[in-house]
Parts: sequence; C-alpha cells; structure tokens
Amino acid sequence: MNLKSSLPYLSALVILASCSKKSDPAPSPTPTPPPPTPVVIAPPPAFGYYVVGYFPSYRNLADIPDIKFRMCNVINYAFFSVNASAGLTVPSGSNASALIARAHTNGAKVMMSINDGSGDGKTNFKAMASSSATRLTFINDVMAKVRQYGFDGVDVDWEFPTTSDGTDVTFTALMKELSDSLHRDAKYYLTAALTAGKYAGGIRDAIKSDLFPVVDFFNIMAYDDFSTTVPYKQHSDYNLAVTCLNYWLTTRGMPKEKCVLGFPAYGRASGITQSGTILTYRDILSRSGSSQSDSAVVTNGSFTNYTIYYNGQPTVKKKAILAKQIANGVMVWEKWQDAMDGNSLLKAACDTVGRTY
Repeated sequence: MNLKSSLPYLSALVILASCSKKSDPAPSPTPTPPPPTPVVIAPPPAFGYYVVGYFPSYRNLADIPDIKFRMCNVINYAFFSVNASAGLTVPSGSNASALIARAHTNGAKVMMSINDGSGDGKTNFKAMASSSATRLTFINDVMAKVRQYGFDGVDVDWEFPTTSDGTDVTFTALMKELSDSLHRDAKYYLTAALTAGKYAGGIRDAIKSDLFPVVDFFNIMAYDDFSTTVPYKQHSDYNLAVTCLNYWLTTRGMPKEKCVLGFPAYGRASGITQSGTILTYRDILSRSGSSQSDSAVVTNGSFTNYTIYYNGQPTVKKKAILAKQIANGVMVWEKWQDAMDGNSLLKAACDTVGRTY
C-alpha cells in the first residue's frame, strides 16, 4: 500500500480513536474527607452533694466495710507523689486497683490524690511547675496513670503554693493545663485540697479566682488550727468551719457548688507537743472518749491524762448541715480513722443530709 492510498485509512483510525476517548466515562471526583471532630474541653457532670473520704495507701483496705464505701460518693486515694523528674511515683505496695474496684462496685468515684514527694510538701511541686516543659512531662504521666489504673479524676494536694516564691503563678498554670487534659471530652474530674483560709498571707493569696472555672470542686481543709503553746484550743471547731466557708464563698466568690467542707477524724492536744499526742477518732473512742463530745482526757505512751480535741457526731452533724445550706459537701481526713460502727462520723454526716447508703 502506498502513502496516498493509506491516508484515508489512517484518517479513519484517528477519528475512531478520538471518538473512543470522548466516550470514556469521566473519572470519579476525589471524595471530600469529613471535617475533623472538634475537641471538646468541658467538665464531666457534677453529681450533687459530695461526701469525700481520703484513703491513704498505707491503710488496710480489708478494715473498711462496704457500707463505709457507700457512704462516700468520692474517695481520694492518697498519695501518688511528684518526683524529682517531674513524673509520678506510685505509692509503695499500692492497693489502688483493689480500692478502685471496691469503690466502683459501691457507687463511688475515685480520684488519684497527688502530693509532693520531697518530704517538705513543696520542693518537687515547685520544680515541676516551674516551666511549661516540666508541666507537660508531669501531665503526660498523670494522664497515663489515670488511664492505667482506671481513676475517675485527679485531686491535687500541694501544701502549699505561695505568693512569696512565685508558685502562685505556676500553680495556676499547672491547674489550667491539667484541667484541659482531664476535661477533654468531659471524661475526668479535677479537684484540689485548699488551705482553710482563716489566716491572711501568701499561702491564702496564692489561690487565684482564675482557678474557680477550671477545677470541679475544692476540699477545704478546715482543721489543724492548733497551738503547742496555748491550752484548751479546739483545732477544728464549728466556728472555724463558718469562718472558712465565709471566706471562700463570700470574700473570694467561690461557686457554692464547688465548695466542700473538710472535717477531721482525729484529735489533737493543745498547749503541748503534737508528736506522740495525736490520736485517731476510733482510737479516742477506744480510750473512753465519747462520740457525743469534742474532747476527752486520754493517755498515750508517756503522755498521761492530757486533753485531746476532736469532732464528735453532734459537731459533724452541724457542719454537714452548714455545708448543705451554703456549700456542696463534706470531706473527711481520713476514712480509716473513723469508727466502723454506729459512732461513725461519716454516718452522722450522711444521716443528717439524707444521703442513703
């Protein structure tokens, strides 16, 4: 076939090829990915009048009957500790998993309570909170351990940040950043133990109002107002409770629903040393103290016939009513020190406010 005779044939092939291309279906458009799920930072739901009981890791869990777990709707497991590497140290012989299981079975939430592991209550907290990098290291470890053990949240027990060394600023930053992590998708709670607030100064002033929106509730430590030189002084009387709540609620504007009043399940002497004279409430009762009184004459070791001051059931009832009227709960340090029978301070508080257990 010569060139001239082949031209019509080639032309036909070009036309056919062109038609074939035009008839091919158009490619499917690339699907648009769905928009990313927005990050929600919000507190989990509040759950009414709080009854908070601290439980130290060194106590025997078998000593606490289930009914005492049902009396509390919050248990603070004490303590995981800040270490020198800005991480957390798990308490030796930790019974956290067993406690969480029992608490959840009995309807209570459990917070991982964190203190300072340095021995002076502030050195490791201060170092950890001093920079955004070390705060991030700490928060990452906190979140990992909350998930590992199955805690419902975190309770920070820094005793105490103060305006005198700048830890008021770093404490505020830490709590805001920790709140953002715990409150992601409204999953975990954040609480804090606070100074009683009776005495003016750098410790009281370190608690900024900026914390009120980011912390779910505050456990006010309205106890330990003792003196080794002044006799006949009650370390946690009803007037102290009134003073503390008036300061935090009225003077400082803490929201009522975030204010929890603490009371002690132990006694202190007055006008003498505290070393060797402090007794648990259950121990005071075993030494002829009365659940209906706030003081008793006791002997402990070489200390004979001294007066110890504590809270009996009538005072705890009055505090529980006060906390019901103007605040939102009570807290006890600590559960194991309470009586396990009808003399229980937790029982008195629950019965007074109508909490069933």
